[in-house]
Amino acid sequence: MPQAAVDPVLPPDITAQARDLGPLESPAIWLTAAGAAVAVLAVTIVLGHHRRARRWGTSGAVVLFLLAAVTAVNSYVGYVRTPGDLGRLFERGSGAADAVGMLLDDGADEPDAPAATAQRHPAVVSSGQRVDVLSLPDPADTVPSGENYVILPPGYDDPANAGHRYPVVYLIHGYPYGGPRDWLTSGAAPDALHNLEADHVIAPMIVVSVDLTAGVPSKDWEGLDVPGGPQLETYLAKTVVTGVDHRYRTLADRRHRALGGMSGGGFAALNTGLHHLDEFATLVIALPYDDLNDSIGVLDGHPSAIAANTPRHYLPTMTFTAPISVLLAAGTGAPTDVATAHCIADALHRRGQDAVVHTEHGFNHTWHTARATLPYLLAFADQNFRSTPTS
Repeated sequence: MPQAAVDPVLPPDITAQARDLGPLESPAIWLTAAGAAVAVLAVTIVLGHHRRARRWGTSGAVVLFLLAAVTAVNSYVGYVRTPGDLGRLFERGSGAADAVGMLLDDGADEPDAPAATAQRHPAVVSSGQRVDVLSLPDPADTVPSGENYVILPPGYDDPANAGHRYPVVYLIHGYPYGGPRDWLTSGAAPDALHNLEADHVIAPMIVVSVDLTAGVPSKDWEGLDVPGGPQLETYLAKTVVTGVDHRYRTLADRRHRALGGMSGGGFAALNTGLHHLDEFATLVIALPYDDLNDSIGVLDGHPSAIAANTPRHYLPTMTFTAPISVLLAAGTGAPTDVATAHCIADALHRRGQDAVVHTEHGFNHTWHTARATLPYLLAFADQNFRSTPTS
């Protein structure tokens, strides 16, 4: 009988690195821009009698205030950490924005672009990991070709490891405007894996950042099987899992699979995991919630679909055909997240299931929290993997 899971205790150097701010997240950036805007505005007021100086000064102050606002938001949210992250964000645009993005993006840690078929396109990153882009179109479920990022551990391609199989953690991006690349940039998943494996905290594993955008990242899909639309839950639990098991040396059983995500992706992980106990034995969720809230519109008012996809309502009476173990992570700066995490954990406990709540002091409902808690999510998954004998 496996031991009850516990909140992992991690080395201080790993937690410190996960909590560190990237160079483009520093508050010094927006404070400097705001200070410069005030200075320019003051000079403009002094030289107000000069029409040209007034025009240029006003324009400059506005630009600097806008820059301060944007960088302040990024400092709070933690979405863009490095110039490379900024470059990849610009590359989502077209024309001049794409050109700027290509200049900023140094290509490090970046896989090749995916083809239209289910193929692997490898790239090697500095830590020795390999990152593939796995394209798995599923027309039957109305899911177009996307970019599922597969992070393979160092040594995966070593002939000495040809017979070795690995557990898998699947991670889901947030909604809306999220994407699978976010876990590699904002979430720093390659760094977290490298640090944990280098310190021998976890055994080597495969991490897959899943594309559940259905080609429309602006839509708040919540990873659902949408009536008359993309069947994203089915796509993840069947097409993606089967595709990864077919193409990589995985331990292809539920006890060696974990499903996780952040915010909207965390909801998708909770809902999908509870619906597919045959596929996943571990859930690792950051910034959790258990109700569709404003996203209910994606189900177009279908009462049965709404009821079947609201864990807050169905979890208290749910029948578990297999045991599940769950870690729910939240920042204390977002008390609603903390309360929701405890509510979900309590409901799981009442159904005889394993659940642990991890909190990060002072963190909020942002990518900072997702990044800071990711090492705990991966370590929790690892301790469950290790508790199950490999057949």
